[in-house]
Amino acid sequence: MRGTFQMVTDTATMCLYDLAALKHRAQDTSDWWSIPADELAEVNAGHCLFLNLGADGVYEVEWSLEDVEVDVDPGRVAELGKVYHLQVPSGNVYLGAADDVSGGELEPDETCEGVLFQLKPGNYACIVSREASRIAIVMTPSIQGNNTLDELIRM
Repeated sequence: MRGTFQMVTDTATMCLYDLAALKHRAQDTSDWWSIPADELAEVNAGHCLFLNLGADGVYEVEWSLEDVEVDVDPGRVAELGKVYHLQVPSGNVYLGAADDVSGGELEPDETCEGVLFQLKPGNYACIVSREASRIAIVMTPSIQGNNTLDELIRM
């Protein structure tokens, strides 16, 4: 499974998450994730990946799902991109502008700057790379479902 889309962000951030993983944030304020400690806590818990892009604008996003678990050699991570882990409890996944992340009693839908798609529930390793305004994300099943980052993800 794969796809491409364009997104516009006014928050210089893209996100990837299963809607069920952030259900507890739906009643929170719409910008709850602008608090760095809250954003980092959700990323480390594997509930969401917030990819800080450094600038607002239009981005071309290419995503794909590899059905087989891939062991990424630490020596190849730099050439492939960064690897982050994500929990997918329901399989209902959103990838797009963080402007539309769950909060303020709203969740992303088909009118948002991104895509909704179905994955098999479980954990995923997400290899993320960027070249100018093009972002690529490859998802593959993983045993690990959390991260141990000290800082926010900066692309």
